Amino acid sequence: MRLQPPALARSSFDTAAAERASEDLIPRLRADAGTRVLVIRGDRAEITGDRLRWRTPDEAAAVAGTAEWGFLGRAGDGSARLVAASVPAAAGDDAVDDDGWASLRMAGGDLVDEDAGAFVTAVALGRWFADFRFCPRCGAPAPLRSAGWSRSCTGCGREQFPRTDPAVIVAVRDVRNERILLGQNASWAAHNRFSTFAGFVEAGESLETAIRREVAEEAGVVVDDLEYRGSQGWPYPRSLMLGFHAVAADAPAARPDGEEIVAVRWFTRDEIVSSLAGTGPVSLPGTASIAHRLIADWCGEHA
Repeated sequence: MRLQPPALARSSFDTAAAERASEDLIPRLRADAGTRVLVIRGDRAEITGDRLRWRTPDEAAAVAGTAEWGFLGRAGDGSARLVAASVPAAAGDDAVDDDGWASLRMAGGDLVDEDAGAFVTAVALGRWFADFRFCPRCGAPAPLRSAGWSRSCTGCGREQFPRTDPAVIVAVRDVRNERILLGQNASWAAHNRFSTFAGFVEAGESLETAIRREVAEEAGVVVDDLEYRGSQGWPYPRSLMLGFHAVAADAPAARPDGEEIVAVRWFTRDEIVSSLAGTGPVSLPGTASIAHRLIADWCGEHA
């Protein structure tokens, strides 16, 4: 069965990487009234319905205040797209503000394809702008270069680029493919939320090794029959989430680790379908997450 692309991987947004080499690209595009700019505060942007609010350069400068600017690429109509990113978020990640600002985590899955791709790229760049202002080797300031896609140290000359950390996320099913195993993170208990199992790939690990280790640590089961199902960027803080399905060889052994995961539970398709619709026994991940796509994919035509 073919997996629908994860919500934040649907975009055909053109990043126009060849243009980044132009040293005057950002000031030139800021002077062009046809350029459109996405203002980011932390992981939040202005959203109306299923579209981002793209501002003119002058409007963006007035709204963004002190911000760093980067080149996102070209929209389908050929217009240049920039991001103006400032550090503080307006509110918590999982909220929609009264004035129309919403987080990527909350609203990214409901946007049109092109805007979803632009949003995740903008947040990823913005977080890198904020977190890597200085050289990791000598500590000297490292101003932006390549239209926001690299930094060059003013001390030792070292060049650095936006980081992406691989992480695996896996939907575990039983041998008969009748149930799916989900876990509850300690921070989700008050919301009765369950999700798939995930974790960062450690130094020297393959993806397969990371999956088996994470599921064994968090849920106590041994998995096999790993099947890659898609990926998407997830800038929390800077991950590439690689999604898989897997089969638990020893379903009765499932148990939480008691620290990060406080509960694990096997769910039937009926329970998952109703939960995806908002009427079931538990809360499931939002539509922007690859976890949501993996769970819905397991349900197939029933979802």
